[in-house]
Amino acid sequence: MKLWIGVTDNDWFEVVSHIPNIDEVNFWQPGGRASTFKILQPGEPFLFKLHSPLNFIVGGGFFAHWTRLPISLAWEAFGEKNGAHSFEEMRNLIISHRGTDKDRFDDFHIGCILLEQPFFFNRSDWIPVPSDWKAGIRQGKHYDLQTDPGKSLWEQVRARIGGKPDYLPETRIEDTARYGTPTLVKPRLGQGSFRILVTDAYGRACAITEEHTLPALEAAHIKPFNLEGPNAVYNGLLLRSDVHRLFDKGYITVTPDLRIEVSRRIRDEFENGRYYYPFHGHRLHHLPLNSVDHPSKALLNWHNEYIFRE
Repeated sequence: MKLWIGVTDNDWFEVVSHIPNIDEVNFWQPGGRASTFKILQPGEPFLFKLHSPLNFIVGGGFFAHWTRLPISLAWEAFGEKNGAHSFEEMRNLIISHRGTDKDRFDDFHIGCILLEQPFFFNRSDWIPVPSDWKAGIRQGKHYDLQTDPGKSLWEQVRARIGGKPDYLPETRIEDTARYGTPTLVKPRLGQGSFRILVTDAYGRACAITEEHTLPALEAAHIKPFNLEGPNAVYNGLLLRSDVHRLFDKGYITVTPDLRIEVSRRIRDEFENGRYYYPFHGHRLHHLPLNSVDHPSKALLNWHNEYIFRE
């Protein structure tokens, strides 16, 4: 079990720490295709450390996912939760860290560390960095949660957020009494993270048409979030934008046995639909590699019963 202390852009921190009721952030990496992050497992803590001379832990979040995204998609998914007030401000901030503006107007890629349930300390609660922190560290450093200084640092963090139930109800590191083995509880996803995790789980291709033009793809909830559908990959399908609209309006569904159904109402109401009917009756073959992320049969049944218009 680990935590990561990430060196944090002060301007990024200033923006996200003042967003009311923030539920997720994108801790981006400017390096794009050269970026990677494989240190943490979902649910492990990621702490924010400001640039020197502010050598303090000032907040954090819980790791959910790492990916590379075009900057435009990162902005569409997270907006100000990217640590900027506008897309152009975000672009300029990233370019300032890249050290070149030769691709200023390109839709360049950035590394994206998606963190859920972020928390921020009052200045009086800032925590000094561990004694073994070196001034030359540029990106960050990981610590074991079972031994000091990682253990004592995490205890200090918990002391500051443990009494705030919005932060740690499901995203916590539990100690199993019988075996003494730490157990991770995956973090609740925000809407932006839901979109990106579904996008990556489906290999960036539409589950029905297998279209893989990324700007045309959207993450659909099987059961809408506003009807208590969870922001979980098993409640999602990656769909081309037109198919997404038809799915949401009940003209297309997927049955619990993963058969695609296209409503006759498309023909009846619009005298069209010839592009969609060839998919009717076909099995959904394009699924996430991890079976845990496959569409929930119960949620598909709900969509069939309450949304689909036969």
